[in-house]
Amino acid sequence: MFGNLKDWLYIGPAMKTLIIHPQDPSTDFLSPIYAPIRTKTVVKGGITKSGLLGLIESHDRVIMLGHGAPYGLMNPRQFPDAGLFIIDGSMVNSLKNKPNSIYIWCHADQFVKRYGLSGLCSGMFISEMGEAEMYGFNNIDQGLIDKSNDMFSSILSKYIDEPMDALYQSLLKEYEVVAKANPIAKFNLERLYIITDGVNNKLFKEAV
Repeated sequence: MFGNLKDWLYIGPAMKTLIIHPQDPSTDFLSPIYAPIRTKTVVKGGITKSGLLGLIESHDRVIMLGHGAPYGLMNPRQFPDAGLFIIDGSMVNSLKNKPNSIYIWCHADQFVKRYGLSGLCSGMFISEMGEAEMYGFNNIDQGLIDKSNDMFSSILSKYIDEPMDALYQSLLKEYEVVAKANPIAKFNLERLYIITDGVNNKLFKEAV
């Protein structure tokens, strides 16, 4: 089934990467993910939606990080004229040409599936105490959330320039080690996906 993944998900050293990571202290833990990328443009705010669309079209892959919903990546008042979402359905035609993109926000998988996009994405991703409590993790230690956040970003950063299938499998393998002693990491691990043209191609099989 995945014989052609390396062909369309290859990430070369000269690939131009656009990082869309809206300025928000609560998502600073995601910044290490893109630190190793050599050829990158980082956008944290201060650009119009049409300007951002132009940047998406001029880059080879897009990494989108922050808070969000099934409708897109949220705008925490950092992008003029963008409204509630900085990434939404208006960007879909350009994103369809970026099959090696990364979508990390809560319920990003629903956005990717709805619009027939491709890439690595997260479902619900617990990164804050309020989210943990919402999903039944009462009296959880803040340290477990912090460790889950930090280890996720650290692991993903190590493989950020690998072909997408190798990145995904390495991320799952190493994050699973964290998840064995960390229920927040386990919750998040089970909601990481590779999606191709809107179809879930999750490779990971949870150990029995």
